[in-house]
Amino acid sequence: MILEHADIRIDPANAADFEVAIVHGLNSVIAQAQGYCGHKVNRSLESPGRYILTIFWATLEDHTVGFRQSPAFADWRGIVGPFFLQPPVVEHMELVNQAD
Repeated sequence: MILEHADIRIDPANAADFEVAIVHGLNSVIAQAQGYCGHKVNRSLESPGRYILTIFWATLEDHTVGFRQSPAFADWRGIVGPFFLQPPVVEHMELVNQAD
């Protein structure tokens, strides 16, 4: 299991619209991608306009090749990209432990 961790910054004034858009993009685009295993979106309490998106992928290549190099990536960015104040900082992590 690979976790894509994206640190997203938006204008806090657009938070409600962004939250609708990100849920729509996750459900209509990302969830259809090969290797997608789930996601979570967290909103910062201390930093308005900061979100942490975590997407669970079966393999690193499912994200970096299968999704990022597909037309679906442009569809995703078309939905959420207009909200970004800067490009998200993205890292990939391996799941070591998770509580049920």
